[in-house]
Amino acid sequence: MGFMVVLSALLVVGAVGGVLVRRRSRRGRPPSGLDAEAEANQWLVRLGKGLVPPDLSAWAGAGEDAARALTSAADCHREARARLADARTTAEYAEVTRTAREGLDHLRRARAGLDRETASATPGAG
Repeated sequence: MGFMVVLSALLVVGAVGGVLVRRRSRRGRPPSGLDAEAEANQWLVRLGKGLVPPDLSAWAGAGEDAARALTSAADCHREARARLADARTTAEYAEVTRTAREGLDHLRRARAGLDRETASATPGAG
């Protein structure tokens, strides 16, 4: 009976030690292809959600700079989506992520331009 308790304890300690060693060895490695794909998909979804405005009339009244930035963001979304469909390597997924983040930068500029135009169109602002 005592032998079984000791053996069980050793097995539990060995399993915990194995998990800890595996986690530590994983820290220094670059992300796997599956991790890179998930990250690329996350950034692409984030960009796609940003392209859907809460108020469509706000985008319709955008000035030239904001409209150009919005068009660039939509182009980045389209390009990233096409690249994601063909991506198979970590480097290709990283390129999808880079393109989606570039689109988010364009989207940020579009929203900033839209906020400035909205503020200048408000009576008493200026």
